[in-house]
Amino acid sequence: MTRTLDLMVPLLGLSLGLALSLPRAVAADCGSLGRVEHLAFAPVPGTEPTAPRVRAPWPLDSLYGTVRRFLSVVQLNPFPAELIKTLLNDPSSVKTDEVVRYEAGYVVCAVIAGLYLLLVPITGLCFCCCRCRRRCGGRVKTEHKAMACERGTLMTFLLLTTLMLLIGMVCAFATNQFTHSQTGPSVEAVPETLLSLRGLVSDVPKKLQAVADQFSLPQKQVSKDLDGVGENLGNIIHNQLKSTVYPVLASVHGLGQALQVSIDHLQSVNATSVELREGQQHLGPPVQAHRERLLALLQESWCHENCKGALSQASALQLGADFSQMPPVDDVLHRLQGVPEANFSSMVQEENATFNNLPILVHMQMVSVVKDLKKALAEQPEGVRMLAQAFPGSEATSRWSQALEGLEQRSRPYLQDVQRYETYRWILGCVLCSAILLVVICNLLGLSLGIWGLFAREDPSHSETKGEAGARFLMAGVAFSFLFAAPLILLVFATFLVGGNVQTLVCRSWESGELYEFVDTPGNLPPSMNLSYLLGLRKNISVFQAYRQCKAGTALWKVLQLNDSYDLDKHLDIKQYTHKLQQELQSFKVDLKDLDLLNPAARQNLEALQSSGLEKIHYRDFLVQIQKPVVKTDMGQLAKELEGLAQAHNESLRRQQLQEEARELRSLYQEKVVPQENLVAKLNPSIRVLESSAPKLQKANPPPHQIIKDPFLWPLGLRACLSSLKVNTSDLLDIVARLKGELPAQLNHILRNATECFLTREMGYFSQYVTWVREEVTQHIATCQPFSKALDDGHMILCDMMANPWNAFWFCLGWCTFFLIPSIIFAVKTSKYFRPIRKRLSSTSSEETQLFHIPRVTSLKL
Repeated sequence: MTRTLDLMVPLLGLSLGLALSLPRAVAADCGSLGRVEHLAFAPVPGTEPTAPRVRAPWPLDSLYGTVRRFLSVVQLNPFPAELIKTLLNDPSSVKTDEVVRYEAGYVVCAVIAGLYLLLVPITGLCFCCCRCRRRCGGRVKTEHKAMACERGTLMTFLLLTTLMLLIGMVCAFATNQFTHSQTGPSVEAVPETLLSLRGLVSDVPKKLQAVADQFSLPQKQVSKDLDGVGENLGNIIHNQLKSTVYPVLASVHGLGQALQVSIDHLQSVNATSVELREGQQHLGPPVQAHRERLLALLQESWCHENCKGALSQASALQLGADFSQMPPVDDVLHRLQGVPEANFSSMVQEENATFNNLPILVHMQMVSVVKDLKKALAEQPEGVRMLAQAFPGSEATSRWSQALEGLEQRSRPYLQDVQRYETYRWILGCVLCSAILLVVICNLLGLSLGIWGLFAREDPSHSETKGEAGARFLMAGVAFSFLFAAPLILLVFATFLVGGNVQTLVCRSWESGELYEFVDTPGNLPPSMNLSYLLGLRKNISVFQAYRQCKAGTALWKVLQLNDSYDLDKHLDIKQYTHKLQQELQSFKVDLKDLDLLNPAARQNLEALQSSGLEKIHYRDFLVQIQKPVVKTDMGQLAKELEGLAQAHNESLRRQQLQEEARELRSLYQEKVVPQENLVAKLNPSIRVLESSAPKLQKANPPPHQIIKDPFLWPLGLRACLSSLKVNTSDLLDIVARLKGELPAQLNHILRNATECFLTREMGYFSQYVTWVREEVTQHIATCQPFSKALDDGHMILCDMMANPWNAFWFCLGWCTFFLIPSIIFAVKTSKYFRPIRKRLSSTSSEETQLFHIPRVTSLKL
C-alpha cells in the first residue's frame, strides 16, 4: 500500500500535465464537416448548346476547290458595294453597263455558251444533211501504209475522250444526286434556325425561372445537414476536449483515493498511539517490579559467579520506547472530521457521464437555433427570386420576334419554290446525264465492235457486219451528241450563272468579311433593312462585332439593347442571405454549467485536507519511538537464563523462586509486551505512508497562472510545473478552478472552428449553385451564341451544302458538254476505218490483163 500510494501521486501529476497541454489555436481539421457533396442540378430544357452544323467530308471535296478556283478566275472583280447599295436603295438607277462590267467574266462565259449553242446545232444540222447525201461519214476508199497508224491514233483519242466523258458523267450524276439530297435538309434548316433565333430572347425569362427554382437543391442539402449539426459539433467538442477532461477527472479520482487512504492511516495512527500509551502505562509498573525482584535475587551471594549474564539482562529490564513522546494527531483528525464526505468515485462517474453526453447536450441546446436557421433558410434570396422577373428586353424581344417571324413567313414561299425547282433541275440533270451515258455507251460499243471487225478481216470468209455495226454505233453517238448539246449547254449556263454568282458574290465576301462590312456601313442598307435596329443590337456594336462577341460566348445583355439594367452578379450576390446563417451559428454558445469537474463537497474535502495541517505532524518523533524496543531486554531470553539457573541450583527454595520469576516474566511478555509490539508493527507502515504522502498532497507549488499569463498557453506552463513537482491538493484545486474558468473559452474556440468548417461546407453548396447558374445563364440560356451559330449555319447551308455541290454539278456537266465536240470529231473520223474499204484494180494485177482469165463480178458492201 505504501509503495502504491507513493507511485500514484507523481503519475497522476504527469498525466494531468500532459493532458492539459492544449495549443492556443485548435487545428482546423474539419474532417467530416469539410466534405462537400456534389449537387446534381438538372439541365434546363432547351439550354444545352447545339453544335454548329458541319458538313461531312466528301470524296469530291477537291472538286469543290477546283470549281472555286475556276470561279475566282471567271470573276476577278471585288465585291461591288456601291452597285449593291444602289440596287437596294434605288433599283431604277442601276446602270446596265455597270452590271455588265462587274459580270464581265460571266458575259464572256455567256458568249462562249451562246457560240456553242449556235454552232453545235448548226454543225449537226449540216452534218445530217451531208450524211444524207452520203458525203460525210463515209468509208476509206484506198488502203495505204499509214492507215493503221491513223486508225490506232483516232481510236486512242476517241477512247480517252470517252473515258473523260465517263468520268465527268459519273461526277455529274453524283453531284446532281448530292445536290438534290442536300437541298431538302438545307431548306428545312432555314425555318428551324429562324425559330431558334426567335426563342433566343423570348424564352430567356422562362429558363431563368427554371434556374431560380433549382435554388431549392442547396436549400434542401443545407437543411439536411442542419438536422445533425448539433450532434456533429458536440462530437467534435467532445473529441478535442476528452484528452483534457479525462485526465483531470482521473487525477481528481486518484487524489480522492489518496485522501481516503491518508485519513484511514491517520485514524489508525491516532487509535494505535492511544493504545500504545495506555498499554505502556499498564506495562511500566510490572516491568519495574520484575526488575527489582530479579536484581535482589540475582545479587545474593549464592549467585555471585553464575548469575552475571542473567544479572546483566535483568539490569536492562526496563521500558525502551516512550510512547508518550509521540505527538498527538487528534487535532488534525478533528479538522478532518467527516472527511471524505464526498464519494469521489461516484462524482467522477457522474462527471464522465455528463461529459460523454456532451453531443446530446449540444444537440438539445441547438434545437431552437436550428429551427431559426431553417426558417431563415426557407426564404429565397431577393436576387435569385428576381432573376427572371428583372430580365429586361421586352421591347427588344418584341422587335426581334417580329423581325424573325416576318423573315420566316416571307422565306417559306421562296423555300417551297426552291424545292420545286430543284426537283425539276434534278430530273433534267438525270435525263441529260443519262444522255451523256448513252453517248458513252455508243462510243464504247462502237469501239468494241469496230476493233472486233478489224481483227475478223484477216479471215477470207469474214463478214463485214461487225465493223459496220461499230461504225453505226459511233454515228449514233454522234447523233445523240448533236441532239443533246443544246439542252446541256442551256442547263450548264443557267446553273452556272446562279451558282457562280452565289459563290463569288455572297460566299466569297461572307468568308472574307466584306459582307459584314457592307452591312455595318451606314447608308448601304435601306432603313427597312437596318439589321442593327431589327436585331436590337447596342448602338456602339456592329453586326460583325456582335457576331464575334457572340461566337466568343458573350452574354445576351452585353450585345442587345436591354436597357443596361441587368447585372447577373448582383442577382447572384447572396451574401446577405448567407450572412444570416453565419450570424446565427457564430453567435451560438454551449453552456457547460453541469460539468463541475469537482463538486462542492469534494472541494470542501480537499480544502479541509489542505488546512488540516497533516503535513505539520512530526512523523519523525513517531519513527524515533517506533524504532525503539518496547522493553530494552529480551524477556524471552531472560526467562531461559532464569530457568537454566534454576536447574543448576541444588537448593529447592532458590530453584522455585527462579522458576516462578521466569514464569511470571513469560506471562508478562505475552500479556503486556506482545500486544504493544503488535501495535508498534501496525503503526509503522501508517506513519511511513503519511510521512511520504502528506507533504506531497499539501505542498503549495507556484500557481500555473502566475507562471504563464496567457490563458491558452497556461496548460503548457502547468505541464512544465508538473514535470518537476508532484501534484498536490493545492495544485489540483488551482488547476480545476483555472480549467473550469478557461474551459468555456477553449470550448467556444473549438466550437468556432467547427462552426467555420460547417459554414464553409454549407457555403460550398451555395457556391456550387452560383457557379452553375453563372455558367448556365452566360453560356447556355442568355448567351447570344445562337446568333453566331445561325450565321455560321447560314453560311454552311448556303455555301457548303448547296452552292458547292450545285457548282460542282454544272462544272462536271459542262465538262461533259465540251468534251462532246472532240467525241463527235473522233467518232466520225474513226467510224470510216470500221467500214469495208473500196479497193481499186491495179494494171499489173487486175483480172482483166490476165490471160485466159474469165472475169467475175465483185460485189462491194456499202
